[in-house]
Amino acid sequence: MLYDSIQKVVAYSLQTGLIEPADKTWAINRLLEVLRVDDYEESDDTDSTDDHIDLAAVLDDLCDCALKTGALAEDSIVYRDLFDTKLMGAITPAPSQVQKKFFDLYEENPQASTDWYYKFSQNTNYIRRDRIAKDVKWIAPTEYGDLDITINLSKPEKDPKAIAAAKNMPQSAYPKCLLCKENEGYAGRVNHPARQNHRIIPVTINDSAWFMQYSPYVYYNEHCIVFNSQHTPMKIEPATFRKLLDFVKQFPHYFVGSNADLPIVGGSILAHDHFQGGHYTFAMEKASVETPLTFDGFDTVEAGIVKWPMSVMRLRSSDDNALVELASKILAAWRGYTDEAAFIFAETDGEPHNTITPIARMRDGKYELDLVLRNNITTEEHPLGVYHPHAELHHIKKENIGLIEVMGLAVLPARLKEELQILADALVSGADVRADKRIEKHADWADELKTRYTFTADNAMDIVQKEVGVVFSKVLEHAGVFKRDEAGKTAFLRFIQSV
Repeated sequence: MLYDSIQKVVAYSLQTGLIEPADKTWAINRLLEVLRVDDYEESDDTDSTDDHIDLAAVLDDLCDCALKTGALAEDSIVYRDLFDTKLMGAITPAPSQVQKKFFDLYEENPQASTDWYYKFSQNTNYIRRDRIAKDVKWIAPTEYGDLDITINLSKPEKDPKAIAAAKNMPQSAYPKCLLCKENEGYAGRVNHPARQNHRIIPVTINDSAWFMQYSPYVYYNEHCIVFNSQHTPMKIEPATFRKLLDFVKQFPHYFVGSNADLPIVGGSILAHDHFQGGHYTFAMEKASVETPLTFDGFDTVEAGIVKWPMSVMRLRSSDDNALVELASKILAAWRGYTDEAAFIFAETDGEPHNTITPIARMRDGKYELDLVLRNNITTEEHPLGVYHPHAELHHIKKENIGLIEVMGLAVLPARLKEELQILADALVSGADVRADKRIEKHADWADELKTRYTFTADNAMDIVQKEVGVVFSKVLEHAGVFKRDEAGKTAFLRFIQSV
């Protein structure tokens, strides 16, 4: 099995262009080195390119072999991931080769370069196709359009042995975080993923050095991360708008946005300045402007409030400098804005609360900036945040609402795959939801659903999934600083007047 699996990895690498025919013997020897094997014998049909090769299955076989040779010390998902990444890293082209290929294609067409780079990141197993395929996804119709719902199952959970080993490991500050450029080619450890098969692309935005890569846990098509070459904290400032527009100027088929720079309303990695983008159209982008706006001195900019559960201003212009200037003016106004009647406070006890989640794209030859107003104030009633999903929605979504959710894609916890199926079955059978510890958190929701639907084996899961979308739309309404009622709309216009 060992020799056969090595042959399959090499054949796969030839099929996908990771190596050239001249690299074949080198690739075999690189794999033998990682596996700690000295002998090798090749069968006659090793070069067949007609057969589909299941890379995940082959790597799994090689991990089993490595357990026998001692090259793999522990049989757990963390250690197997470290080892199979080392195997793929042994035959992944050097960064200089990857960058040359990318920029040669970019000269032809920016989309050709990202098309290739995304496929390359999958072919190296940096993006694990087999795990991404396990994610549960559906579209949920709501009053704000079709929202994307995903239950993310592709990120592996750590096993107890790895957790114990991590506690006993000496602390390392290299790389400083998961986004740092030093991750490229890094061997990893039990508390830091291996990245030997990881390659990053340099980009210059606002005359500063940044890099681009793809997320290994792609939540949508070509989910990319654009990150500062320096490990520096997230900051929303005028230069942020310039960088976002510079990026979409270079990659006009991609959107790019930034998480906010404050806890609760910000992203999961606030210590490293970064954006997220990709080749995908979210529900928020499809949402129309419901209230046109004008700003004195900005005649070249079309502006308006977007029909969206969160508080979004959209700016459009052919003049990117005008967009940066107006967005900067709005940011400055919002940072210092207080409206007690709308329960918006710029700061309390010296702690700032107001910030913006910005998203940039090209549309019909014009630059477009969506500015989502955010506020992270907490109260005794809402200790996780006033503009955060409230407690009655936590059975579906308790986590922070970041950039991806803001745009209309719910990233829901893995627990919901089992919980929603059990709940759907209970709604059909009439079982007591409160009596089942696995789903008792959904009991109030289930009671309300039963007043509106008659559940059958054929329709139960469809209804549950549809109603999850409705809950997510409420999550976004909770995160909106100006509510969708008349008082909220009037308060939104008061802020506009202050700009």
